[in-house]
Amino acid sequence: MKTKTLFYCTECGNETPKWQGKCPACGAWNTITEQPAEPKKKGGGAFRPLPGKVQPQSLSQVETTEELRFATGMSELDRVLGGGAVQGSLVLVGGAPGIGKSTLMLQICDHLCEFSKVLYVSGEESARQIKLRAERLHVRGETLFLLSETNLSDILEGVHTIGPDVLIVDSIQTMYNGDLTTSPGSVGQVKDCTMALMNLAKGEGITVFVIGHVNKEGSIAGPKVLEHMVDCVLYFEGEEHMAHRILRAAKNRFGATNEIGVFEMVDHGLRQVPNPSEMLLDGRPQGVPGTCVTCVMEGIRPVLAEVQALVAPSNYNNPRRTSNGFDLNRAMLLLAVLEKRGGLLIGGCDTYLNVIGGLTLDEPAADLAAIVALASSFRDKPIPSDLAAIGEVGLTGELRSTNSLNQRLSEVRRLGFTKCLIPARSSGKVDEVSGLQLIPVRTIREALAALL
Repeated sequence: MKTKTLFYCTECGNETPKWQGKCPACGAWNTITEQPAEPKKKGGGAFRPLPGKVQPQSLSQVETTEELRFATGMSELDRVLGGGAVQGSLVLVGGAPGIGKSTLMLQICDHLCEFSKVLYVSGEESARQIKLRAERLHVRGETLFLLSETNLSDILEGVHTIGPDVLIVDSIQTMYNGDLTTSPGSVGQVKDCTMALMNLAKGEGITVFVIGHVNKEGSIAGPKVLEHMVDCVLYFEGEEHMAHRILRAAKNRFGATNEIGVFEMVDHGLRQVPNPSEMLLDGRPQGVPGTCVTCVMEGIRPVLAEVQALVAPSNYNNPRRTSNGFDLNRAMLLLAVLEKRGGLLIGGCDTYLNVIGGLTLDEPAADLAAIVALASSFRDKPIPSDLAAIGEVGLTGELRSTNSLNQRLSEVRRLGFTKCLIPARSSGKVDEVSGLQLIPVRTIREALAALL
């Protein structure tokens, strides 16, 4: 008997009867894959209905009590989660292989075991391997239980036997439901296993942390619907050859998004970095052209970052344009503005833009610092080492105001800077900061004239 197959989109999970180059649902290209069709099961697979019948309620009858939060033992992780983990929530932690996802989850178990029961389920390591890693990380939780299993039914049985307050699953791509014929990590398996874990979290009030792998594009491997199902999506970012790691909240139903926590990988695990600005500015060169400091908002936290630029004459007809930690399209736009509105003939030069420390700047407030760094490198003239630049650059060369400017200026002064370049439109709206000289400018020409 021929096995029936269906075609799935790995981005959104949409099913199609035949292969197509473009998904008709989400519009993604080359994401349709062929997999065996899942048998129709009575009862909806691994998803189990909540006990009792749920009746519709009017809005006035719904009780609104503040969600119960508890500390994880790592203040940086609590910050990203919005003040601690919420009881009964489902949190997805994603990151590249070897970045430290399992290490982070195992480290928080040491604190969680002081007041709760924790079940750590691993589909990638044996219980002995987890024990050896726990000893290296100095994790000695008395109420920490280990389970090396990939079968979803066995995991749910273990949960109901132990009755944990916190469940950690490492990783969702290795779990499978035996009722389905598809292989672990497929669209159907990931959706079904996540649905079962979500029902477990909401129905029994268990806080569930799920570790997910990322694909080569940097997003969570599997269907995109996985990120819609969970309450929080955390990305663990960083370069393998660098010690620092950044935990970023891409989605959070219980707090602010784009909040970050900074960690450093050391011999005994991850160490928290409570002041990331000092870490990112450590070793900054003095009196060297092509560098400028800016302040960006990561959630509600102001973070200082160093933008470096290198502009050199090109030997080719098409000069090279490279950026690391700064959006390349945005960098190309700023180069065009700098040449057209700033009067610098930079179009025939190779241009390299880099953000120190592995930080990614996606906020327009970093535009002015990038412009200043590029102009400084082009003219080979350093800017004052105690100066920072904050502002968005428009296509006509004007400087636009940014939000939370008072918080940014306070952080700039706290780190020892005495001068700050800001848009003139914001000069009358900010509070005076003791010891910080504000330099208001209207256009990038005024900014370059004041510095270079």
